[in-house]
Amino acid sequence: MRLKNVPGSREAIADSVFVIHEPETNKGAWQQVFGNDHEIHVEIGMGKGRFLYEMASLHPDINYIGIEKYSSVLLRAIQKMEEKELPNLRFVRMDAEDITEVFGRDEIDRIYLNFSDPWPKDRHAKRRLPSRQFLARYDEFLKGNGVLEFKTDNRDLFDFAVEEVPEAGWKIKECTYDLHHDDRLMQGNVMTEYEEKFSSIGNPICKYIIYRQNDTNR
Repeated sequence: MRLKNVPGSREAIADSVFVIHEPETNKGAWQQVFGNDHEIHVEIGMGKGRFLYEMASLHPDINYIGIEKYSSVLLRAIQKMEEKELPNLRFVRMDAEDITEVFGRDEIDRIYLNFSDPWPKDRHAKRRLPSRQFLARYDEFLKGNGVLEFKTDNRDLFDFAVEEVPEAGWKIKECTYDLHHDDRLMQGNVMTEYEEKFSSIGNPICKYIIYRQNDTNR
């Protein structure tokens, strides 16, 4: 369960140097935020930030941005950065529906969706982060040779996500319904908090890597 209503969380975020405030002002200029021309990878719905923090630690030559809309959860990621700052990791508190206002065309090299909210009711399908509606948003700022990686233990959500791929004009590069028993795809895998929890009780972890059909660079 996500943490809610942590006293002072909004104030702490507002004062944090690790959070990019008014991120829309950096649209098309995120490399200037990091002061280099390295690739930029984004996790949408980063939770407490364990996955992104470890990725940024392992790959100092890649810049990472974590998107999270819940203040009380983002606060945990900020606290980790206060213990040990990583220069290639920054956070944004925002709703993913507004993400095209933050990133410019061909600005992002890779997108991560990890254990996203399933929004189980059919009428909320368009709110699911791997839905065709969101894939259309990602298409606006993901580079032509960029990819999107999605992991979840929710089989219904994953089946939905797989069905959405061709409908949105994307293609599947890799797909597994049991990641932790796929030696090839497990190479370099970094687990999230939820992945560790659910895999420890025997839940299979599903993963796909997708790209756009109109990509001529593959």
